[in-house]
Amino acid sequence: MSISPISYEKEHTVAVVVFDGISPFHLSVPCMVFGDDLARLGVPRYRLLVCAMHTGLIPTMSGFNIDVPYDLSVLAEADTVIVPAWHDPDQRPPEALLEALRQAHARGSRMVGLCLGAFVLAEAGLLDGRVASTHWVWSDDFSRKYPHVTLDKKSLYVDDGDILTSAGTAAAIDCCLHLLRRDHGADIANRIARRMVVAPHRAGGQAQYIEQVLPKDNGSDHLTATLDWAMENLDQPLSLDILADKAAMGRRTFTRRFKLKTGATVSEWLLNHRLASAQRMLETTDKPIDRIAEAVGFGSTVSLRQHFASAFSISPTAYRRQYRRQ
Repeated sequence: MSISPISYEKEHTVAVVVFDGISPFHLSVPCMVFGDDLARLGVPRYRLLVCAMHTGLIPTMSGFNIDVPYDLSVLAEADTVIVPAWHDPDQRPPEALLEALRQAHARGSRMVGLCLGAFVLAEAGLLDGRVASTHWVWSDDFSRKYPHVTLDKKSLYVDDGDILTSAGTAAAIDCCLHLLRRDHGADIANRIARRMVVAPHRAGGQAQYIEQVLPKDNGSDHLTATLDWAMENLDQPLSLDILADKAAMGRRTFTRRFKLKTGATVSEWLLNHRLASAQRMLETTDKPIDRIAEAVGFGSTVSLRQHFASAFSISPTAYRRQYRRQ
C-alpha cells in the first residue's frame, strides 16, 4: 500500500501505550525517535504523549516505576498510535485498551505494533486480512492464535500503509526510523539514526537471527526446492530468469510466487543471503576476503565490501575482528 508523507498542517501527535510490566527498552525506542527535537533539523517535531489505562505510576519489568501522565482518552487526539511490545502473548489485553485501539484506527490513526505489540493489534482485530510481523520466538503462537493474519516471519518490519508491525527488540528501531523516513525523508531519518549510533536501514530480515533450523519442504514444492538450490549455489551468477527456469515457471508466475513466499524481490533475497553467508564465513573461517567474496557470489572484494558496509555499517575486516575478540 502506498501512503504519502504525513501532512503537517497541524501538529502530528504520537501516542505511545504503556502497560504494567512494560520493557523500558521497548518504551524508550519510540520515545527517542519521535521525542527528538526535529525543529533543530528543520522539520516540525512530533507531539509525543505517553499513556496507559490509568495515569500515575506504572511498574516496568525492570523493577522500577514510571509516571504516566495520560490515560487512553488521548488516543482520540493521536495521529499515530504505538503499542511497544506486550508483556505476555498468552494474556489478552484489557477490552478497554482493545476498544480504544479500534476507535483510534476507525478515526484514521496510523497504528504501530512493535515486537509483541503485534499481538495486541491482532487481538483488537486490526490485522485480519493483513500481513504482519512479530518476534520470531512467538511466530508459531501468533499464527495459531490469529489465522486470519498473514505472518511474515522474515521481515524486520511490515509496512501495510496505515498499520505497521515489527519483529523483536532492535527491529523496533528499524520500524520507527522507517516511519520517520516515510514522514520526513531519508536525510532526516539518517541524521536521527546517526545521533542514535545505529544503522539508518538494515538490509536483510530477522531470519538471520532465528536459532532453530527452519523446516524444509518435502521436495514437492518447486519454488522451495529452487530456493534451497540457490542457497547452495550462491557462488553462481544467479538471476530471475535462471531461478524461474529452475522452478519450471514463467517469469511473471515465478516473480509473483517468489514475492508471496519471501516478501522480497529476487535481487533483495539473493543479496540478503549472500550477506548472511559472508557473515557466517567471516565469523567461522580464516578464508581471505577475496575468497569469501567469490564463494558467496559477489564476484569481487570491492563488491563485497560495498554491500557489506552499506548493510551493516562496518567493513568485512572489522566485522571479522569483532568476532576474533570475543
